[in-house]
Amino acid sequence: MGNVGPPAGFAVVNLGCKVNRVESDTMSARLLQAGFAEASRDEAAVIVVNTCTVTAEADAKTRKAVRRAAAAPLDPWVIVTGCAAVAHEDELTSLGNKVIVVGEKPAACATAVSLLSQAALSSGSAPCCAGGSEGQARARFGERFNSRVGIKVQDGCDNRCSYCIVCIVRGPSRSVPLLDVIEEASCAVAAGARELVYTGINLGSWHNDGGGDLTDLLEASLDALPQARIRLSSIEPLDVTDRLLMLMAASKGRLCAHVPMPLQSGSRRVLRSMRRPYTAEQFLHVTRRARELVPHVAITSDLIVGFPGETDEEFAESLAVCQEAGIGRLHVFRYSPRPGTAAAVMPHQVPPATMAERSLAARELSDRLAAADAAARVGNKELVLVESHGVATSESYHRVLLTEPLAAGIERGALASVRFDACDGTTLLATVCGQQPL
Repeated sequence: MGNVGPPAGFAVVNLGCKVNRVESDTMSARLLQAGFAEASRDEAAVIVVNTCTVTAEADAKTRKAVRRAAAAPLDPWVIVTGCAAVAHEDELTSLGNKVIVVGEKPAACATAVSLLSQAALSSGSAPCCAGGSEGQARARFGERFNSRVGIKVQDGCDNRCSYCIVCIVRGPSRSVPLLDVIEEASCAVAAGARELVYTGINLGSWHNDGGGDLTDLLEASLDALPQARIRLSSIEPLDVTDRLLMLMAASKGRLCAHVPMPLQSGSRRVLRSMRRPYTAEQFLHVTRRARELVPHVAITSDLIVGFPGETDEEFAESLAVCQEAGIGRLHVFRYSPRPGTAAAVMPHQVPPATMAERSLAARELSDRLAAADAAARVGNKELVLVESHGVATSESYHRVLLTEPLAAGIERGALASVRFDACDGTTLLATVCGQQPL
């Protein structure tokens, strides 16, 4: 028998949103389960680039990632998938002789398996011993993956926001059946996951074919997964119902008291131009109800600055709404025109320099709001998820540094009860009170 080389290696490069992260982890898990080895980009025979096209900056990052992958030393095959692959197939294909554009993730994963198998045969190597069960492949938990496991429960979007191309590249809203969600979540919990992040492109639109909305899914999940807590990914303001908030309050920390909901603008006129389905007043009403029903809730949000026609006064309205709502942290995006969207051809496009000034002001406000929210939690107790030795994430979505005395035997991915002793800017300093089994 001749020399057998190392198993054919792959690398997955992720760009973009939390849904992309879940999809990238799923592809990695399936390739590992098929017996292929994960490698660095410089040592991979196949590189998968999972792309984003939500802004011009995202497109630039995609092109850079594809070029870098194509230039790797082993002359790998580069499989480009995701939103940019759908929007810019011809452009991305032209970036290298061995670049293959496959928009759908399952097809991209199948292509990777085929190319890795060919690479293994040509090098005289073979896949590692097959990597385990389908359930293990779906778990996506362990040293290789995030300690918080994302569960994609929904994809696509039926909204037609004037600035957004996601509804075009992702397609219409569709929901993962309830039993399938529970099965995938159960695999993750069985593998050791203690925090699950339910994600979707329009999470609040989830529904079951037999009836039932997102709150029904969460109730069923809490019943079926007593060892885990669940965190919501971004959810539209009007989907944050009293019923959902009451479930959050009654769950005693098992449904994280953290509501990430996008504002995008605090101006009534700008929201209407964006084709957002709510007003700033409605957004504020939801935040007030959240604090009434879940007093310790953390609210984070997204803000777009420099939307076409946005005036200084309208930008100031956005900052005022964020302050009045008590937002704990802002994700700030500069408006980016997307070809094929209504906003791209609107008059009065805001100059880049003005957008940069507004972005800086909004980010400075975000830092102040996050620091204020952290300071307000000093003296409280909370469950945190240990991300690494001495570092954790709180239920309220703050970074936490664990100080002595540390409870013995608390491993990465475990939940711990802590007391917040102080804060350093936006980071909380905490003493561990004990490991917390759910």
